[in-house]
Amino acid sequence: MTGPAARSAADRLLSVLGAFDHDHTALGLTDLARRAGLALPTAHRLVAELVRWGALERAESGAYSIGLHLWEVAALAPRSLSLRRAAMPFLEDLYEATHENVQLAVRDGLDVVYIERISGRSAVGVRAEVGARWPLHATGVGLALLAHCDRQIQDRVCAGPLAAFTPYTVTAPARLRLMLAEVRRTGCAVSDRQITDDALSVAAPVRGLQGAVTAAVSVVVPVKDARTPALIPAVRLAARGISRALGWRPASV
Repeated sequence: MTGPAARSAADRLLSVLGAFDHDHTALGLTDLARRAGLALPTAHRLVAELVRWGALERAESGAYSIGLHLWEVAALAPRSLSLRRAAMPFLEDLYEATHENVQLAVRDGLDVVYIERISGRSAVGVRAEVGARWPLHATGVGLALLAHCDRQIQDRVCAGPLAAFTPYTVTAPARLRLMLAEVRRTGCAVSDRQITDDALSVAAPVRGLQGAVTAAVSVVVPVKDARTPALIPAVRLAARGISRALGWRPASV
């Protein structure tokens, strides 16, 4: 059997949660059912179960949003929890040195997911909230991660399509490969106005115990005030500190 009737209970339940994203943080029941691909009665029943458990919350307006209990459970993810704990002192130091937006991210498939952020009060606005997901090719942290991925992952990204968010977003595979080579050579990535046309990010890779790149740290600054040469050493230092906290030690010379 195929079609909606063949979907498992778990698949239907997860489809309700998957209906939410950063552009749809609150949904009415009808929209929720539509985005989840469910009949309205089925969505109503599943939503009621999720509200009882705390995975969803219902506002007075009738709209549903992700519940606090689900956030508490998600925060226990080992890859996020241990990394955030190790990184926070260095993220705070980087913020104090720059007073700009500081971010920590990991790769998930062909995307980058932000797991921690410190926002500058008067810093440039960014679209990378904690939990946000963006294509690897379009952000500083994404470039830092992609540059150290297996060739197979790089080939999949370069095969495209490479989504464009501003006129400055890199969408040419050949140019992207040159950028990745430069990241490997210099140890840092610079993403210039690729997500918004008023911001530039400088990122560096974070290594785990065995030396593999497991995350990336970045600082995001306004293009008009960009001090890229001065930011690079600070970001590299933060990435190196996090790497050491995770157990990485550079090879002896």
